[in-house]
Amino acid sequence: MYTVYRMDANSLDKRFLDAVKAMFRDKEIEIVVCEAPDTENDETEYLLKSTANRKHLLKSIDNINQNQNLVTVSPDQLK
Repeated sequence: MYTVYRMDANSLDKRFLDAVKAMFRDKEIEIVVCEAPDTENDETEYLLKSTANRKHLLKSIDNINQNQNLVTVSPDQLK
């Protein structure tokens, strides 16, 4: 089993440790701690991995830059 926890270091407490112990009961585990990379960059890289998704996102950016195919929503419509 492989599990990734992403959290603020200040959130680590006994409950977290208890949860890890319960999940891996009676197993030898390895714990690796590192500073998490910038989430924004990770999300962008993930979204651009798929060729179809990349084309769709780049086309959407091009539409914005050319002021085409835009949808306008008033604040009242969001209620």
